[in-house]
Amino acid sequence: MPELTMKIAGQTGRVQIQFESTAAYCRNYLTGDTPDFSACVTPEDRIFEQEASWEEARVEGFRPRRYTDPHLERAALQRKFAEFLFDRDILMAHGSLVAVDGKGYLFAAKSGTGKSTHTRLWCQLFGDRAVMVNDGKPFLTIREDGILASGSPWSGKHGLDTNITVPLQGICILERGEKDCIRPLNPEDAMDFLLWQSYCPLDPQKESRRLALVQSLAQSVPLWQMQCTKEITAAEIAYEAMCP
Repeated sequence: MPELTMKIAGQTGRVQIQFESTAAYCRNYLTGDTPDFSACVTPEDRIFEQEASWEEARVEGFRPRRYTDPHLERAALQRKFAEFLFDRDILMAHGSLVAVDGKGYLFAAKSGTGKSTHTRLWCQLFGDRAVMVNDGKPFLTIREDGILASGSPWSGKHGLDTNITVPLQGICILERGEKDCIRPLNPEDAMDFLLWQSYCPLDPQKESRRLALVQSLAQSVPLWQMQCTKEITAAEIAYEAMCP
């Protein structure tokens, strides 16, 4: 059975897989380092991911889809890493993470709101100063001295990611608007949304730990809420507010 060794957010895992395409998908994160953990993606894991996707579609009101086995294996691999990294205070988040001048800015929103469009505007505005770290599932390392944000291969339908880690400067919750305006957000007002956008471990007994990690995240970086258009001015206004 094929296997790959991959490093995400400074943690290395060796995982047995079935499809060579999975290793190709993760190629930018493969490493020869000694693994911190080992796992195996089984057919049962793929079944679990398919059923989980159907449940998510039901809850979110999306049309359910049947995915290919290679797609489901990549989803199961993502969960293997998310579970292991959670125990090391590293949260997988749902959002689009862009870095400018080596500092990260995370944008979260409901599906279809336009967070990917917004971070592409940042890349357009800043050119070579900007790097798309991850356009789907970045990993956030929660530390007492600040939050580190890392890329991963699970980067949405556009596959935009870079294998780097940057200090996180802020989180912005996006909404569609007819004009661009941004305001600071209190941690208490952002908690429900941040919980919704963070990885939920399979073990329900870890929920209190997840709550503590998200609280620490909310209190460690500035939080913002923004109504935005699809114009370049949206990126200009967001950066002016969020850049320390």
